[in-house]
Amino acid sequence: MTAYVALLRAVNVGGTGKLPMTILAELCNAAGLSRVQTYIASGNVVAHSDASEDHVRTALEHQIHAYCGKRIGVIVRTASEIADVVARNPFRDMPGNRVMALFVDTPLPADPMEGVTGAKDEQIRVGKRELFVFYPNGMGTTRLRIPSEKTGTARNMNTVARLAEIAAALG
Repeated sequence: MTAYVALLRAVNVGGTGKLPMTILAELCNAAGLSRVQTYIASGNVVAHSDASEDHVRTALEHQIHAYCGKRIGVIVRTASEIADVVARNPFRDMPGNRVMALFVDTPLPADPMEGVTGAKDEQIRVGKRELFVFYPNGMGTTRLRIPSEKTGTARNMNTVARLAEIAAALG
């Protein structure tokens, strides 16, 4: 069994895409996942599966689509990948709530500023399958727009670290 972390895109944000976490857990079970745990009401799941990452993503997207009637993107990573994201955080000396990992399943740009608009003091670094973004003034007033946001999903490093802990404990 592999421990996976599934990150849903655009769930429970700004009053749109409401999906109660109890329902999400049921959808995960229906997708064949076991030992399902959700974390905070923003579409974070830790669970076990014998299936591949692609199969977990596809099965979960199918279940969510059947329930919600619309497509919601799901990013899936193994527990070890999530732990690696925490370890590779280039902004580890900064407050975790001001550093985001933007998880993507598409190729990353060689230049992290490629196509970015609205940048002020923010800093972006390329990871393996994610971009790391440091918001020195917080996200509340930023005008930063990153092309990968359209298909990816971001979590602050406090959340990523907690998901890594839950996944490690799940085994």
